[in-house]
Amino acid sequence: MAYWHRTAPHTFSPTEHVGGAWDRATQHIAPALGVLAHEVERDRDARRSDGLVISRLSYDILGTVPIEPIDVAVEVLRPGRTIELVQATASYGGRAVAVLRAWLVEPYDTTPLAGTELPSIPGHDEMEPWDMAGLWPGGFIASIEVRRKELGPGRSMVWVRTPHELVADEPVSRLAAVAGLIDVTNGIAVRTDPGKVAFPNLDLTAHFLHRPAEGWLGLDTTQSYGAGGIGVTSSKMHDENGPLGTIAQTLTVRP
Repeated sequence: MAYWHRTAPHTFSPTEHVGGAWDRATQHIAPALGVLAHEVERDRDARRSDGLVISRLSYDILGTVPIEPIDVAVEVLRPGRTIELVQATASYGGRAVAVLRAWLVEPYDTTPLAGTELPSIPGHDEMEPWDMAGLWPGGFIASIEVRRKELGPGRSMVWVRTPHELVADEPVSRLAAVAGLIDVTNGIAVRTDPGKVAFPNLDLTAHFLHRPAEGWLGLDTTQSYGAGGIGVTSSKMHDENGPLGTIAQTLTVRP
């Protein structure tokens, strides 16, 4: 079963797998973030055929949404021959609930220059299965498979994957599928009991070094709280070939 079914040209109906972790009556935003990336790529492919690739996904999460259909609108904010800035907005009942701004860039062969000092993490076969649903409720968390190495409060490494399609019966790129998983980062390295302290993220920004490979998605994650109710969850992304990019999320920390 997929996370979404397209029920109109720009409308998506959720399945049980989008159920939220903070509130079971609302969506986990992760699958919606994947749909926004998917629609940016579909819009690109409808307009041009020169292979611009997404280098950054920057989401603002504007509110909660019940487990009901969402509408997605896409617009090009900064057109260009080799660089574009594209915005996709998810709405429910006429109210925007999440906005994505994606940078798309012309690909070049930089194989001789490729390299990073981002550290690798142990492979998924070196980590133990983790029952994430034992900590977090909801259909989305129940839909994913996680392997984890806990390193202390607010610090862990995981590998995650899902057997479910992002959108039923249509091709979805690996990048869009990854975009539908990355919001899990805020729940894999918690500093405190989420039953006593709320720490939802207001945004998510992911930068990519290259297109993600198929297979497991790795996340090397640190969660930090300041003294004034603000926090940050930061992650290094990996695919099975090595470092993939970085993620950052702003948290509102509420005892």
